[in-house]
Amino acid sequence: MREVLAQLAVAWHTASWIEIVAAVLAILYLLLAIGQRRSCWIAAFTSSALYVIVMFHARLYMESVLNVFYAAIAVYGWWQWSRRSSEANAGVQRWPIGRHVLGFAGVVVCALCSAYFLRRYTPAAWPFVDSMVTWSSAFATYLVAVKVYENWHWWFVIDSVAIFVYWRRELYPTMLLFGVYLVMIGFGIREWRRSLPA
Repeated sequence: MREVLAQLAVAWHTASWIEIVAAVLAILYLLLAIGQRRSCWIAAFTSSALYVIVMFHARLYMESVLNVFYAAIAVYGWWQWSRRSSEANAGVQRWPIGRHVLGFAGVVVCALCSAYFLRRYTPAAWPFVDSMVTWSSAFATYLVAVKVYENWHWWFVIDSVAIFVYWRRELYPTMLLFGVYLVMIGFGIREWRRSLPA
């Protein structure tokens, strides 16, 4: 434990300012998303743009691509939440388990395809795990954009795996960010549950 804490202390001194700013903005995004504030998507867009660079330098290429997607979905999320705020049924919704199973199957297929190409053509670190985190995160982000309550359950699993990946790639500020995410997910579940239709 002492060794891990020592590594974290060193990481804060050696981490790039880009990674630190991206992590802070990512926390701001989640806080605003928990409160269902449309401005969350501005923080998401900026954080994602910075994380494209961070992940590319860590050779987590799929997660770099994922952050390009995050930036694009931030624009979609802003539009979607703007449009839905004027509708009567603008609240949080639930999806049946079958839709989630179908989504997971799609994630696995996409992850297998991208992992194959990453192994074959790049020096990518952890191609399959990186791909699974990437594709499941893309799906979960879509669930946030369309206000599906179960997005929080997806994020709990995704973030738990991501913490381990970031630790192995020595992205300690990002690892801590995802540790904070795990705590905040509980608040997200509670707050969004209140918005579910009776």
